[in-house]
Amino acid sequence: MTTSRKITLIGTGLMGFPMSLNLMKAGHDLTVWNRSASRAEPLVAHGATLATNPVEAITSAEFVITMLSDGFATGALIEDEEVQRALSKNAIWLDMSSAKPEHAREQSSKLKDLGISHLDAPVSGGTKGAENAALAIMVGGDADTFDAAREVLQAMGRPVHVGPSGAGQLSKLANQTIVAVTISAVAEAMLLVEKGGADPAAVREALKGGFADSTILQQHGARMTNGDFEPGGLTKFQVKDLNNTLDEARHLGLNLPATENVRDRFQYFIDAMNGADKDHSGLYLELKSRNGLLT
Repeated sequence: MTTSRKITLIGTGLMGFPMSLNLMKAGHDLTVWNRSASRAEPLVAHGATLATNPVEAITSAEFVITMLSDGFATGALIEDEEVQRALSKNAIWLDMSSAKPEHAREQSSKLKDLGISHLDAPVSGGTKGAENAALAIMVGGDADTFDAAREVLQAMGRPVHVGPSGAGQLSKLANQTIVAVTISAVAEAMLLVEKGGADPAAVREALKGGFADSTILQQHGARMTNGDFEPGGLTKFQVKDLNNTLDEARHLGLNLPATENVRDRFQYFIDAMNGADKDHSGLYLELKSRNGLLT
């Protein structure tokens, strides 16, 4: 049986909203705050408490979950002296945003000085994974802190402890590299079979269970074929993550040519095709454009 915990979730966007619902379904006492209050207000009908500001939200929380745009946004909260004073002794801060590993380490160090534990716990699985409490959750930080937070994280998906502070964010960068390059490959495959006269849906069915099968092939391949680019994973966030990957690679003395190439293509999709707020499967549109097939 789940022990009800007093949790605050900050950032109720595409991912944070369904994550909030699942925390409440698991029986937790949830307070929410979002910069645009209208994106958090519907959660009140499901049992959440809506705070008017981050300090009010964080006060008395056992767990603080941030699901924000990047490490800079989370870092700004942590550096706020009013927020620091509002944190409960022995609280655990779970940053589930996608950020740089160095940001995670900086946040952990700052919070440790305040007597607060920290885990970097970015997620993968998109809005469907968030809705179904089936997110892959990559967790960096102290193993004992992970054990203390495990039940809260399990309300949202499948948490795995992957190493010390920053390792969760490093794992997310690896994940996003695989996602981006695979989206590129699936886009090329879908365009190839479509132009060659095969039925793309039937091809995806035929490939199920084989080495080429993947969630991206099945979900994003269908999006590409159906022209459905309503956002699940935003292109602008995909580019942010790829830039973070390439920054980390440079620090490690690595050259990642496929990652750099697909980052440039996503950037073109943003700059030249107004793709920032489209789903990242919209890279298919960039591919069609470079082949002169967009009408």
